[in-house]
Parts: sequence; structure tokens; C-alpha cells
Amino acid sequence: MAETILKISNLTKRYGNITAVDNLSLEINKGNVYGILGPNGSGKTTTLSIISEILSQDSGSFEWNIDAENYRTRIGTLIESPNFFSYLNVYQNLKMSALIKDISENEILPALTKVKLDNRKNSVYSNLSFGMKQRLALASILISNPEVIVLDEPTNGLDPEGIVEFRQIIIELAEQGKTIILASHILDEIEKVCSHVAILKNGKLIANDTVNRILKRETTYIISSDDNNKLFEFLLKSGVTKDINQTKTHLEIILQQDFNAKKLNEFLFKNNFVLSEIYKQENNLEEQFLEIIKK
Repeated sequence: MAETILKISNLTKRYGNITAVDNLSLEINKGNVYGILGPNGSGKTTTLSIISEILSQDSGSFEWNIDAENYRTRIGTLIESPNFFSYLNVYQNLKMSALIKDISENEILPALTKVKLDNRKNSVYSNLSFGMKQRLALASILISNPEVIVLDEPTNGLDPEGIVEFRQIIIELAEQGKTIILASHILDEIEKVCSHVAILKNGKLIANDTVNRILKRETTYIISSDDNNKLFEFLLKSGVTKDINQTKTHLEIILQQDFNAKKLNEFLFKNNFVLSEIYKQENNLEEQFLEIIKK
């Protein structure tokens, strides 16, 4: 079963009469690329600011499951624009960041390579394009080799080429096992890079699932047995499911095209699994997703 790296419980944040985050609860697993989607004012930035300890919540809590003496050093955040010196070059700016964070200078070039700026290390900051400045900001958090990367609208203001480049960097970081939490109001961005998504509206969570299940009009079946862990492992290897997710109480599955509930039940019974629960979950999340984006 996947290991939870962040648990958010009943998080609430108010600004006067406005509730920016309203009783939000989420669990994010290690290795997820987790998108937080919603229009402007939905509570995305406030949520990321709270879990990054830039803001304090009014109520509720969050807990990082990171095995480190100081877990904050294992989290890299890009929420507010970092301060760079316009008259220093790329390498010199990162050297300053490394000094502040007490990080070896040896980490600078690997970080620049990851964001594809190693060939511009001697370029003065003021001469960089906006996209390069965004990549330098990402490099400034990568020098500490964080376990988790938190990004708020990272492609805002980028041209189409810059957006593609930044997305590719995120994908490559995910392939290295990083957990990435990414806020965006753009459906296409979430679809291309994220494995999971939470949809916020007016500070409330209205949908939370894998991107595949939200974007595809495919029937999800809810099943359970006396031993869901054993059932999960069996179904993973069986080839009868297109997608499978385990919760604390049940399994959520999308079946291969030539399977239905009856065939699944018969197949599992033949393999010594007796289902205590099986029902079809109507999937209308796509409509909610698109409705939010339009608004």
C-alpha cells in the first residue's frame, strides 16, 4: 500500500469574512505528482502557503511524513518569487543561495543541469528570459535535493516553448522519485504532468481522484473482500483491470474492456476471492472538472 507523505486534516483559513480554505482534508502519497486545480480564488495558493509554513491556518492541521531531523530541509517550495541579484550571473546567484542554506557548492551544477541552464551559468540574471528566470528559481530549491517539491502556478507568464520545457523538467523530476505538489488553474497542465488531482472551488474540495479517472468516462467499480491487501496484489497481476486504487475500506477499479461486474465476480470466485461488496460508481467528475475551468 502506498505511503502517505502529507496528511491535511480539516484545514481552514479565513481572511475577514472570506473563507479561503474551507475544512480541507487530503492525503498525498510518496511519489505522486499531485495537482491542486481550481480557478483564481479557489484556495490553491493559500493551501500551499500553509503546508509550506508561509501562512498559519485558523484551524485544522497538516502532517508531513518525512524521515529527517528537520523535515523542512527536505521540502523545496516555489510559491513566492525568490530574490536574485540582477547584477550577478546564474552560477553566482545559486552560490549565494547555497551559502544561505549551508549547502555545498558542488550541488550547483547538477541543479543547473536538471533545469537545463548549465550552458547559461555565466549569464547575468538581468539578461535572462522570464522562462530562464523560472528555471533558475527551480534550481535554487533543487540544490538542497528536496524529497518534496511544492510549486504554485509554475508556468504562469511563460511562452508556449517555456511551458513545454518546464513541464518536461517536472516529469523528469517525478521519474526520479520526487513527490511534487503543483497548483494550477489550467486543465491541460494538470493532465500532462499529474498523476492525481484535487479540485477546489471557493476553498472547498469538490473532487479528488487520479487524473485518469477524472478525465476518462470509464466506469469505476467499488469492491471489497475479507482481505483487501491480498485482493489488491492479485488484481495488480491479473491483467483484468486498467486502473486500480486501494483505500482504507475498499478497492476502486476500472476493468478491461472485455470484463464486466459479473465476469469479474466469477473470475475472483474461481481464484478463491469472495467479494463482500461490488457496485458501480457513476463518474461525473469530468463535468465538474470542466465546469470549474470554464468559470
